[in-house]
Amino acid sequence: MTEDKNTSFLSNLLNVSIEAAKPNFVALNENFPKSVKGRTIVIGAGKASGLMAKSFEDAANLYWSAEEFSRVEGRVITRYGHAIPCERIKVTVAAHPVPDDMGEVGVQQILDLLKTLKSDDQVICLFSGGGSALMALPADGVTMEDKKSINKQLLASGATIHEMNCVRRHLSKIKGGGLLRYCGDAKVSTYLVSDVTGDDPSVIASGPTLPDNTTCKDALEVIDRFKIEISGKIRQKLLNGELETLKSGNPIFDRTSEPVILASSGDMLKAAEWYSRLKGVNPIILSSSIEGEAKEVGASMAKIALEMAKMRNDHTGPLLLLSGGETTVSGANSGRGGRNTEFLLSFANAIDGEPGVYAIAVDSDGIDGSEETAGGIYTPEMISEAKTSNLSLSNILKSHNSAVFFEKLGALIKLGPTRTNVNDFRAILLT
Repeated sequence: MTEDKNTSFLSNLLNVSIEAAKPNFVALNENFPKSVKGRTIVIGAGKASGLMAKSFEDAANLYWSAEEFSRVEGRVITRYGHAIPCERIKVTVAAHPVPDDMGEVGVQQILDLLKTLKSDDQVICLFSGGGSALMALPADGVTMEDKKSINKQLLASGATIHEMNCVRRHLSKIKGGGLLRYCGDAKVSTYLVSDVTGDDPSVIASGPTLPDNTTCKDALEVIDRFKIEISGKIRQKLLNGELETLKSGNPIFDRTSEPVILASSGDMLKAAEWYSRLKGVNPIILSSSIEGEAKEVGASMAKIALEMAKMRNDHTGPLLLLSGGETTVSGANSGRGGRNTEFLLSFANAIDGEPGVYAIAVDSDGIDGSEETAGGIYTPEMISEAKTSNLSLSNILKSHNSAVFFEKLGALIKLGPTRTNVNDFRAILLT
C-alpha cells in the first residue's frame, strides 16, 4: 500500500490516540496515593500492568521521599512481550488470551507477598484488560485445564467481555472481590485501565477487589446460551451457589477506596478529536462503546459513511467518524484475523470503493485477536487491487481470513505491544 496524505493522517491520528490512552500516575497530582507508615505493596495483572507499575514508580519517585519509595515492593503479571523494567516492582509474564501455568505461578507469587502484610501496610492494585486470563487461579473444584477449555470456548463463542468475565469471576478464587480475602486488614486502593464498554470497574480484569453484582445463575445462563461445555461437577457447584462471588454490602469492602480509572476508550477518542481539529478535519464521535459482530458493525458503519459522504461539501470539509468499543467474531475456529481486520474487511466490502473514503481499525493493545498485528487500514483503491489479485472479499469474510486479505495488499498495521488496552479504535475519513 502506498502512503499518501490521507493514510499518513490516519497513521498519525492512531499514534496520538494510543499515546493518550496510556496510564499516567503523575497526572494524578495531589490525588496520587499517600505513603503509609509501613510498606506499599503493589500488585496487579493485565496487558497494561507493566506500564502501570512503571508509571506508579515514576510518580512515587516524584511525590514521595527516597525513604518512602524504598518501602515500595510488588509483583504484577502481564502478557508475554509486554513487560517493562521496573525498579521496585517485579514483572512476571504469562499467556493471554488462554491462561497457562505461568499465570498460576504469578498469582501464587502475589499471594505469597500478600501473606507478609502487616496492619500498617497498604496494597495498591493495578488492573487492566487481559487480567482475567493472566491472573488465573481456579476456584476449588475447578482445574486449570477446565479454565483453559472454557476460556477457549468463550473466546470463539461471540460472547461480550461482560459475559465472558461473568463466567470467569465465578470460576476463580480471586476474581469478583475474592482477592481481598488475602489482603488482611491493609487498606486497598485499585487503579484501572478500562477495556470494557461502559467502563464498569467490576468487569475490568473480572474485578479482583470489587463487588460483583452477577450471580452463579447469570454465569450458567451465559454458559448455556453459548453452548459452553463444562463438567458436571462445575455445573453442580454453580447450581448450588458454591462458586458465588462477593457482593456489595460485604464488610470486606469497607477497607477499600473508590477505584480510579486511569485510561479508557474515551481518552483515546478525545485525543483523536483534538488532533483531527488541529489538522483541519471535522470529527464526529459516534460512540466509545460499540459492541456486536465485527462484520455486522463494519457493514453498518459503511452505510453511515456513505450517508455522511453525501452530506459533506466545501462548508463541512473533511469529516472523521470516530468510534471505540469491542466487537466480537463468532465461530472463528480457523482462519487468520481478529475483530478489527474483520470489521475493516466487511466495511470495505460494503463501501465498495467509494471515492474519498478511508478507514483504520486497530486493537489498542497492539494485538488484534491472536494476530501479532494490531489491525489494518483501508483505502478506496483496494477494491480494484483485490479484483486484480483475484481476492474475493465475501469469501474471505466467510472463512474469517481478514488478516490474509490486508497482508496481501500490504495494509496490515503492526504496532508491537503498546502496553495499554482500552478496546478498539476505529476512524473513517471522508475527504
